[in-house]
This record gives sequence, C-alpha cells and structure tokens, in this order.
Amino acid sequence: MSNWYYADAERQRQGPLAAEELVQRFHQGRLRLDTLVWREGLADWRALRDFSDELSLHQLPAETFYTPVAPLPAPPLPARPLAADPAASANLAGSVFTDTFVRPGSPYAPPSAKLTSDEAFYAGGEVVYAGFWKRVAAYVVDGLVVGIAGAVVGGVIGAVLGALLLSGSSDFGSGFLVIQLLSNLISIALAAAYYAGFHASTSQATLGKMAVGIKVVRSDGSRISVARGVGRYFATFLSSVILGIGFLMAAFTERKQGLHDMLCDTLVVDKWAYTAHPEWQKQELGTVTVVILAVFGVLTLVLGLIMAFALVGIAASMH
Repeated sequence: MSNWYYADAERQRQGPLAAEELVQRFHQGRLRLDTLVWREGLADWRALRDFSDELSLHQLPAETFYTPVAPLPAPPLPARPLAADPAASANLAGSVFTDTFVRPGSPYAPPSAKLTSDEAFYAGGEVVYAGFWKRVAAYVVDGLVVGIAGAVVGGVIGAVLGALLLSGSSDFGSGFLVIQLLSNLISIALAAAYYAGFHASTSQATLGKMAVGIKVVRSDGSRISVARGVGRYFATFLSSVILGIGFLMAAFTERKQGLHDMLCDTLVVDKWAYTAHPEWQKQELGTVTVVILAVFGVLTLVLGLIMAFALVGIAASMH
C-alpha cells in the first residue's frame, strides 16, 4: 500500500497517511477535491479529484463529492531540492514561478502558492440562475435600505439648503424646486453607489441579495466592475419605464435575465455558482426568501386596503 501526503491550508506537507485515512479525512471535510496530494510513483503533486476512482471517492455520500471543472495545471516542482543546485535556485528565484518555493531538503514539498478559497472564481460548472421571486425578495430588502438612507441624507441636505435659500431669497417656490431637484439627484447618486459598489465587491451582492443567497456576475461568471455596476443600475430605469416588463423578463428568459442584465452582459446566480462548491447551490426559494415575500405581501395587502377605504371615504364625502 502506498503512503499518501497532502498539502494543508498553510501549504505544509502532511503525512504519510494510508489511503483509508486519506479518504476518511476527505469524508470529514478536512480535505477537498482541489487539495494537492502525492504518493510514491507520481512525478508531481496533483489534485485529490484526480484519484476519485482509485480511492473510491464516488462511493461517499453525495454531499461530499462533486465534479468541478479541472483547474489550471500547477507549475512543476524541481526534480531535486533547491539547496542541492544553487544555479537552479538562482534561476527559479528570478522566474515567474517564485511563488512555488520548495523547502530545502524536501523534494516532495507542495507548492507554496495559496490554496484556492471557496469564494474564488471557477469558470464553467453547473450554474443555478436566480429566479424571479428571489430577485423580488432581494429588491424588497435593497429598496428598504436605499429608501431609508436616501430619505435621511436627502432630508438633512434638503433642510440645510432650505434654510440657506429661505434666508437669502423671498422666492419660496423656486427655492423649493431647487431643494427637491438636489434631493432627488442625491438619492439617485446614493442608490447608484450602493448597487454598483456592492455588486463589484468581493461578495458580488447587495445586502438584499446576500440575504437570499444570490449574486451578480458577468455572463462568463467573473466579477463585474464598478463602472458596469453603475451602468446596470441606470439600465434598470429602462426596465421600469416599460411598465416593469424589463424586470418580468427574468421570469421567462433562458438564463433568468432582465432587460438590464441583457444590456449590461450580467447574470444573477446562486452565491455558490462559479466557486469551488457548485454542489451547494439551491434551486428552491429558501426560508429567508419566503419570509421576505410573505411580509412584503401582507404589507402590500394592508396598504391596498387602507387606500381602498380612503378612496371610498372620499367618494362618500363628495355625495
């Protein structure tokens, strides 16, 4: 039986381990399919996924196994320790592979480059697109956040400008229009900064999208830029002015894209899409989404009833 070695999260070699113990650590979640492993007879360190058949990893419970896209090949290790060949050490130190430092005296030491995190970008693989109702739930939360922030900031600035205008001018009507215009512009700027900043961040999601477990990406799965995030925000205006049809398109298009997504080359996907764990994606709505939609529905119904009673009262008072 061959002894196995693996590189831990700190890029330190661990082992030797029997094959059974290696499989047990994988089953316990201590190893992942992209963990680098080595055994006698291998010319280089390879990902654990390459030995799925040899170690019978496919026989483990489904939640511990998936078939990700093959990663880019790691730079090859030197055939012998750097300390044994000073010239090779000097050449390697000045090359583009300086991050694959090999500890002197350890020809089997794993590359020292950082292990890929769960949140890192993985091209391809299964993708679960965010459905219409998940996006609605996220918009409810984001609308509340942006609305409150815009009201507070706009109110403060409006009050200050109002005091200045009223103290220096008798034209109250013109001053009021200026205050309203500035307040609206500030609210739009805050909203654009909120959506663009969060969508271009490492989380790739606003607070609402984080809550329901979705994120915004480019059509190839990569992170969007701040400029694209700003453009996407203003593109939602177009989705709105056509009676909201631009938003409804997300319920019927193949990749759940709204009109603004198509215009800006973006997708809204599950937060685990394009990561090392695509098997953690969820097709169902989820508890948070259901709760948000339920609360929103109840509040909408209550407001609708209040408006209906108010209209009835006004109509009755006119007769």
